Amino acid sequence: MGSVRFEPSKTASGPSGDARTAPAHGFLRRHALKFVASFVITCGIVFTIHKGGLKFLPEGGDFQHVRAWTIPAYVVTLFAVAWFRSVRWRFLLRSIAEVPKKRLFAVSAVGFAAILLLPFRLGEIVRPYMIRTPPGEREVGTGRPISLTAATSSVVAERIIDGLYLSIVLALALFFVPTVEPLPDRVVGLPVTVAHVRLSGYAMLALFTTAFVTIAVFYFARSWAHRTTLAVVGKISMKLAERLAGMAEKFADGLHVFSRGRDALAFLGETTLYWLSNALGMWLLAWGCGVVHADGSAPTFGEACALMGMLGCAVLIPGPPGLLGVFQAGIYAGMTMFYPTSVVTSAGAAYVFLLYATQFVNQVALGGIGLAIERGHGLRDLEEAEGLAPAPAEN
Repeated sequence: MGSVRFEPSKTASGPSGDARTAPAHGFLRRHALKFVASFVITCGIVFTIHKGGLKFLPEGGDFQHVRAWTIPAYVVTLFAVAWFRSVRWRFLLRSIAEVPKKRLFAVSAVGFAAILLLPFRLGEIVRPYMIRTPPGEREVGTGRPISLTAATSSVVAERIIDGLYLSIVLALALFFVPTVEPLPDRVVGLPVTVAHVRLSGYAMLALFTTAFVTIAVFYFARSWAHRTTLAVVGKISMKLAERLAGMAEKFADGLHVFSRGRDALAFLGETTLYWLSNALGMWLLAWGCGVVHADGSAPTFGEACALMGMLGCAVLIPGPPGLLGVFQAGIYAGMTMFYPTSVVTSAGAAYVFLLYATQFVNQVALGGIGLAIERGHGLRDLEEAEGLAPAPAEN
């Protein structure tokens, strides 16, 4: 596969050489509708949560049972989450090049902060664009240059594997973890039935299973998958069939890790540590905020896994900046299944606030650290990604 060469588009810089402001303006123009739509979605979710009596900002009494030391302890688990989430990427890139863990951490920190801060996951392009080998430069590690296509394929594969992993955890939690009896008809404060919430968990499993099987088939049986796509979708539109097959083949390249058993096991192992650290941290903070069952017993690890999975379901909603609203709705939906309403609206409100605020501040801070390590390359790469147009690939 040849490397991809990028040429400046006419909007990137003009005769005056104003290459800094044009990409930024182009970014806003190009995604104006997404910003507007995210604003509308945010307002709708915030209004719905507020109307239902739930709180974005808990009252002072909601914090009365908080064990202060659990907050910095939770931050420690977030650092573990960030580390394993970032450095496991090396296994997906190893078929192309060896990238140092420090650089993977820095690039990922910037990329994850961009995903958090920008609407509709516009920040997803940041990680592939930062890790790619710029034209004319040699990769820092060993191996071939990393093209933008290869980097993007690895990120797509990572996302699908994560979605499948998390949806399996959620489905198991929904099936095995005891809920309150009787189960409420509706989520506390939201016009959503608990039955629909549970159904969404199984729907997420079906979605990511289908996505993973699709790219796996294109990876292990590419010729057959290509012919089948053309035969089936081609009855509607051959052009569409060719495009879908091409996209699936590119995304499937991210599964090269499964051709090397040792790397595949290591990737899955670090993925397990990533999600395990996440669930343990959420469990610790729930206990630290005084979230309890009707009989006063402490929250369980299985319930924390369910909350983590429901949060994963919620953020699949086209996202407002900062995931504001969808984050809170996901956690409140999960807590409704396990804790009484009086707890959800008091200690639970403190838990949701601290969970969100701690994650938000931590991710933005790590993004700043990543920018410092990369010496600002993340911001310039985001501008270039929006201000440069792809030229034909070189063979």
